[in-house]
Amino acid sequence: MWLALAFLSAALLGLYDTAKKAALKDNAVIPVLFLNTVFSTLIFSPFIISSLRNGVPLPSEGITPLKAHLMTIAKSCIVLTSWLFGYFGLKHLPITIVGPINATRPILVLLGAMILFGERLNLWQWGGVILAMFSLLLLSRSSKKENVDFVHNKWIWFIAISAITGACSGLYDKYIMRFLDATFVQGWYNFYQMVLMGIMMLILWLPNRSKTTPFHWSWAILMISIFISAADFAYLTALRQSDSMISVVSLVRRSSVIVSFLCGAIIFKERNLKAKALDLAFILVGMILIWIGSR
Repeated sequence: MWLALAFLSAALLGLYDTAKKAALKDNAVIPVLFLNTVFSTLIFSPFIISSLRNGVPLPSEGITPLKAHLMTIAKSCIVLTSWLFGYFGLKHLPITIVGPINATRPILVLLGAMILFGERLNLWQWGGVILAMFSLLLLSRSSKKENVDFVHNKWIWFIAISAITGACSGLYDKYIMRFLDATFVQGWYNFYQMVLMGIMMLILWLPNRSKTTPFHWSWAILMISIFISAADFAYLTALRQSDSMISVVSLVRRSSVIVSFLCGAIIFKERNLKAKALDLAFILVGMILIWIGSR
């Protein structure tokens, strides 16, 4: 069941990335991200209100309500850091480049899971990991045709930082989901992100908005919140299952690149698709090997 939820989360993440790319076109990043957190908080407001009325749901003993909120605030900070770098990187790079880079994020999760949680992969799963790593090498070569140098392009580094902090978030999720309720975490971490982004709006964006890219409304902003909320709900529910493996769940979620790649080709008319399709093929085969090894 947890593997099926991981694949569902992956499909929704692909649509989420597509909505982000559409919303960020000629648009200011910070207000787009702020509105995303506002809408996501509204979506999960029933769970926030429920915890206020009935108390914090604590499936595990030894966790106080204060500790539960502090753990959730920490998750908000990690995720928001990943999102900020990821949003800026995605705004300035083709989605058919960003998607495959993000698809290699689980390699970092794998290393962390082996060290922190003692997870071990079988030969099928290792085969999938190796193919994912090889795809990154191919992508770095094919991207040069679009004048995107992996070493000297700062937006590539933004995506790299986003991937690293995203991997940290995945490992932290596996840890806190041992103690906390999924709906509590998702509701309150969106709320705390909204508060943090609101402060950032007031301090960083509003005083300098006339000097930066202007903001305009797009319905894609609302779709960002809908897709990420549904994707995270499936993801956190998967992690709540005792036999789930964060290294596998994280890697499967990155198959979202298939959806975002197709949208990049069809909706955004991006170039150099044949070379990138080869990268995508290796990732797809890697996902299949992971699935076989997890049965």
